[in-house]
Amino acid sequence: MKMIAHRGLFQGPDKGKENRPSQILLALDKGYDCEVDLWRIKNEWWLGHDEPQYMVEEEFIGKQGLWLHCKNLEALHELIGRPFKYVYFWHQEDDFTLTSNDVIWTYPGKHLTNNSVAVMPERCDKYWEYVKTVDIVGVCTDYVEKFISETSTLPVGSSQKQI
Repeated sequence: MKMIAHRGLFQGPDKGKENRPSQILLALDKGYDCEVDLWRIKNEWWLGHDEPQYMVEEEFIGKQGLWLHCKNLEALHELIGRPFKYVYFWHQEDDFTLTSNDVIWTYPGKHLTNNSVAVMPERCDKYWEYVKTVDIVGVCTDYVEKFISETSTLPVGSSQKQI
Protein backbone atom coordinates (compact mmCIF):
# COMPACT_ATOMS: atom_id res chain seq x y z
CA MET A 1 0.00 0.00 0.00
CA LYS A 2 1.33 3.42 -0.93
CA MET A 3 1.65 5.89 1.90
CA ILE A 4 1.01 9.38 0.52
CA ALA A 5 2.06 12.35 2.64
CA HIS A 6 -0.69 14.96 2.25
CA ARG A 7 1.05 18.17 1.08
CA GLY A 8 4.31 16.53 2.17
CA LEU A 9 3.21 16.14 5.79
CA PHE A 10 3.68 12.83 7.56
CA GLN A 11 3.69 13.62 11.31
CA GLY A 12 0.48 15.65 11.51
CA PRO A 13 -0.84 18.98 10.23
CA ASP A 14 1.60 21.90 10.03
CA LYS A 15 0.56 24.90 7.92
CA GLY A 16 4.14 26.20 7.94
CA LYS A 17 5.46 23.06 6.23
CA GLU A 18 2.68 22.02 3.84
CA ASN A 19 3.61 22.14 0.15
CA ARG A 20 7.06 23.48 1.06
CA PRO A 21 9.57 21.93 -1.38
CA SER A 22 12.03 21.01 1.41
CA GLN A 23 9.23 19.18 3.28
CA ILE A 24 8.19 17.32 0.13
CA LEU A 25 11.77 16.22 -0.50
CA LEU A 26 12.03 15.04 3.11
CA ALA A 27 8.89 12.93 2.74
CA LEU A 28 10.10 11.48 -0.57
CA ASP A 29 13.49 10.68 1.03
CA LYS A 30 11.64 8.72 3.74
CA GLY A 31 10.08 6.61 0.98
CA TYR A 32 6.61 8.16 1.05
CA ASP A 33 4.71 9.42 -1.96
CA CYS A 34 3.41 13.00 -1.68
CA GLU A 35 0.23 14.78 -2.72
CA VAL A 36 1.09 18.38 -3.62
CA ASP A 37 -1.07 21.33 -4.65
CA LEU A 38 0.09 22.61 -8.05
CA TRP A 39 -0.61 25.88 -9.82
CA ARG A 40 0.41 27.16 -13.25
CA ILE A 41 0.73 30.96 -13.29
CA LYS A 42 2.28 32.90 -16.20
CA ASN A 43 4.17 29.83 -17.47
CA GLU A 44 5.61 29.05 -14.02
CA TRP A 45 4.89 26.15 -11.67
CA TRP A 46 3.91 26.95 -8.09
CA LEU A 47 3.02 24.92 -5.01
CA GLY A 48 0.51 26.06 -2.41
CA HIS A 49 -2.93 25.15 -1.17
CA ASP A 50 -5.08 28.30 -1.20
CA GLU A 51 -2.69 30.29 -3.35
CA PRO A 52 0.64 29.87 -5.15
CA GLN A 53 3.42 30.11 -2.55
CA TYR A 54 6.54 28.27 -3.72
CA MET A 55 7.81 28.51 -7.28
CA VAL A 56 9.37 25.24 -8.50
CA GLU A 57 10.99 24.07 -11.71
CA GLU A 58 9.33 21.51 -13.93
CA GLU A 59 12.04 19.04 -12.93
CA PHE A 60 10.69 19.18 -9.37
CA ILE A 61 7.10 18.29 -10.32
CA GLY A 62 8.40 15.37 -12.38
CA LYS A 63 9.83 13.61 -9.32
CA GLN A 64 8.68 10.04 -8.89
CA GLY A 65 6.15 9.64 -6.11
CA LEU A 66 4.33 12.96 -6.55
CA TRP A 67 0.55 13.09 -6.91
CA LEU A 68 -0.12 16.52 -8.43
CA HIS A 69 -3.40 18.07 -7.32
CA CYS A 70 -3.97 20.72 -9.98
CA LYS A 71 -5.41 23.81 -8.34
CA ASN A 72 -6.23 25.76 -11.50
CA LEU A 73 -7.24 24.98 -15.07
CA GLU A 74 -3.87 26.11 -16.42
CA ALA A 75 -2.02 23.46 -14.40
CA LEU A 76 -4.40 20.72 -15.48
CA HIS A 77 -4.33 21.79 -19.11
CA GLU A 78 -0.53 22.02 -19.18
CA LEU A 79 -0.13 18.46 -17.87
CA ILE A 80 -2.53 16.80 -20.31
CA GLY A 81 -0.59 14.79 -22.84
CA ARG A 82 2.67 14.96 -20.89
CA PRO A 83 4.77 11.84 -20.36
CA PHE A 84 3.25 9.28 -18.02
CA LYS A 85 5.73 10.13 -15.25
CA TYR A 86 3.28 12.81 -14.09
CA VAL A 87 0.45 11.63 -11.85
CA TYR A 88 -2.12 14.41 -11.68
CA PHE A 89 -5.77 15.12 -11.02
CA TRP A 90 -8.24 17.89 -10.26
CA HIS A 91 -11.05 17.84 -7.72
CA GLN A 92 -12.72 19.92 -5.06
CA GLU A 93 -15.28 18.00 -3.06
CA ASP A 94 -16.14 15.29 -5.57
CA ASP A 95 -16.79 11.89 -4.02
CA PHE A 96 -14.31 10.40 -6.50
CA THR A 97 -11.95 11.60 -9.19
CA LEU A 98 -9.81 9.62 -11.59
CA THR A 99 -6.08 10.34 -11.60
CA SER A 100 -3.96 10.31 -14.75
CA ASN A 101 -2.66 6.85 -13.78
CA ASP A 102 -6.22 5.46 -13.53
CA VAL A 103 -6.46 5.39 -9.73
CA ILE A 104 -9.62 6.51 -7.94
CA TRP A 105 -8.88 9.46 -5.60
CA THR A 106 -11.56 9.07 -2.93
CA TYR A 107 -13.02 11.82 -0.77
CA PRO A 108 -12.91 11.17 3.01
CA GLY A 109 -15.52 8.71 4.18
CA LYS A 110 -16.59 7.46 0.74
CA HIS A 111 -16.62 3.86 -0.48
CA LEU A 112 -13.33 2.31 -1.57
CA THR A 113 -12.30 -0.26 -4.16
CA ASN A 114 -9.02 -2.08 -4.65
CA ASN A 115 -8.12 0.71 -7.09
CA SER A 116 -8.69 3.54 -4.59
CA VAL A 117 -6.63 5.96 -2.57
CA ALA A 118 -8.33 6.78 0.74
CA VAL A 119 -7.88 10.50 1.31
CA MET A 120 -7.65 11.93 4.84
CA PRO A 121 -9.26 8.98 6.65
CA GLU A 122 -8.69 10.78 9.95
CA ARG A 123 -11.50 13.20 9.07
CA CYS A 124 -14.29 10.63 9.49
CA ASP A 125 -15.28 8.65 12.57
CA LYS A 126 -14.39 4.95 12.26
CA TYR A 127 -13.04 5.46 8.70
CA TRP A 128 -9.42 5.46 9.93
CA GLU A 129 -9.89 1.98 11.38
CA TYR A 130 -11.80 0.76 8.32
CA VAL A 131 -9.10 1.94 5.90
CA LYS A 132 -6.52 -0.17 7.76
CA THR A 133 -8.45 -3.33 6.87
CA VAL A 134 -9.12 -2.95 3.14
CA ASP A 135 -7.21 -3.76 -0.03
CA ILE A 136 -6.51 -0.36 -1.63
CA VAL A 137 -3.77 1.36 -3.62
CA GLY A 138 -2.88 3.82 -0.89
CA VAL A 139 -3.71 6.24 1.88
CA CYS A 140 -3.20 10.01 1.69
CA THR A 141 -2.92 11.50 5.17
CA ASP A 142 -1.08 14.06 7.30
CA TYR A 143 -0.43 11.17 9.71
CA VAL A 144 1.57 8.72 7.59
CA GLU A 145 3.88 7.66 10.41
CA LYS A 146 0.98 7.11 12.84
CA PHE A 147 -0.87 5.05 10.21
CA ILE A 148 2.22 2.92 9.60
CA SER A 149 2.81 2.37 13.30
CA GLU A 150 -0.80 1.29 13.83
CA THR A 151 -0.80 -1.09 10.88
CA SER A 152 2.65 -2.62 11.32
CA THR A 153 1.10 -5.59 13.10
CA LEU A 154 -1.31 -6.33 10.25
CA PRO A 155 -0.48 -9.45 8.26
CA VAL A 156 1.22 -8.90 4.94
CA GLY A 157 -1.14 -9.75 2.12
CA SER A 158 -3.61 -8.17 -0.24
CA SER A 159 -3.29 -4.79 1.50
CA GLN A 160 0.15 -4.49 -0.11
CA LYS A 161 -1.30 -3.51 -3.52
CA GLN A 162 1.22 -1.80 -5.80
CA ILE A 163 0.63 0.38 -8.85
